[in-house]
Amino acid sequence: MPPPPTISPLQHDRFMTRSRRIASSLRDLRSAAGSLPDAVVLLDNEQHVRWFNHAAEDLLGLRRPQDRGIHLHERLGTTELAGWLQDGAHEPLNDVVAPGHPNRHINVTLLPFGRRQRLLLARDISHLTRLEQIRRDFVANVSHELRTPLTVIHGYLELIDPEDVPELAPVLGEMRAQSKRMGQIVEDLLTLSRLETQDHVTDERVPMSPLLATVRKEAEALSQGRHHIAVENTAEADLLGSSKDLHSALSNLVSNAVRYTPTGGNITIRWKRTPEGATYSVSDTGFGIPAAHLARLTERFYRVSSSRSRDSGGTGLGLSIVKHVLNLHQARLEIQSEPGQGSTFSCCFGHERLLKPGGPDEA
Repeated sequence: MPPPPTISPLQHDRFMTRSRRIASSLRDLRSAAGSLPDAVVLLDNEQHVRWFNHAAEDLLGLRRPQDRGIHLHERLGTTELAGWLQDGAHEPLNDVVAPGHPNRHINVTLLPFGRRQRLLLARDISHLTRLEQIRRDFVANVSHELRTPLTVIHGYLELIDPEDVPELAPVLGEMRAQSKRMGQIVEDLLTLSRLETQDHVTDERVPMSPLLATVRKEAEALSQGRHHIAVENTAEADLLGSSKDLHSALSNLVSNAVRYTPTGGNITIRWKRTPEGATYSVSDTGFGIPAAHLARLTERFYRVSSSRSRDSGGTGLGLSIVKHVLNLHQARLEIQSEPGQGSTFSCCFGHERLLKPGGPDEA
């Protein structure tokens, strides 16, 4: 067996210097992570706790040294966070109660780290939650307060016959249109406020064939013969959900297509099967939407073209309502559009929301 290689004093000094630098860097890194306002927990591949910072003690209720080496989901008990970890934590968990502070809310993410390790990050969003609640309360209260005076104003305007004051006929017509539009904005805001405070819907059978026929009639009444409107129903399935909310969402997409499609254009309403379930879609041959705007279309009052939206009579809240209704039905909204080529808005429902027409069984 050959003798071990000898190490010169210079090599030894270099090795010791490098070791001290690495140790110092590790101390600095641990100190920085320990001072972060976000909770940081280092886990092994089996979700045993290897290390955590001071914020994790505060937000997650972890204690040192007794919580080192334990299964994190076992330490968190029956909390929503523990269930999320046991299910694999594939997607970030948003707005949940902090296990260490029942009055605080957190967003949680689990990231791969190093070799077969995981890094759990939890951020305190309590201040954002409070601000969001203040905004919701403000919008709901203002909308309720505006409803009565707008109803009175619109009622008095309806009592005035333009034929009695022909010189004011154009003014009265514009006032009536704007008061009606304001009333619709208030109603849409109240609908949004209601949807935002819901976490579930009362499920009932929603027959799709009658609903599609109703949506088509509403579109034809709004179009006044200016468009060709067709319905394709091949899904042979009803929906499980809120009839009122689904009618509102599906009708919103069709009314948008009518408003933003030039005279002579085509609008097609489809209800068809997909590998994931079924999709309700509305396609038009309208102006189309640039790609830069697609991600923001469901924001309140967001407009691609302000003048065109206002001229069409839209409130700027329709797609926000659609998004919230679909979220309550575990569905999603997909948008495909190209300028000059028209748009397709699709509501994608999973198998769990489908029912066989006329029967109680799942489709």
